[in-house]
Amino acid sequence: MAERKAFLLRIDRALLDDVQRWANDDLRSLNGQIEFLLRRALRDAGRARTAEGKDEGRSTKYEEGGEKTDAGESRQDKEDDQ
Repeated sequence: MAERKAFLLRIDRALLDDVQRWANDDLRSLNGQIEFLLRRALRDAGRARTAEGKDEGRSTKYEEGGEKTDAGESRQDKEDDQ
């Protein structure tokens, strides 16, 4: 198991209550739910480490609704810029 590090997190009370309710629904501890959400956010952003501990880096392709474009922009992002 990976080394665990304790730290203080200042968070809005309503946000904490919402995450606690979600944790309860998923039968996780509050800490487990926060770790789950952070890991998923890292993975979705292409910033999660591999099993070997290496940084995966950012992907050059972004997929949204089945459409892929280069440079990490979705087709919608490009249309919004115009």
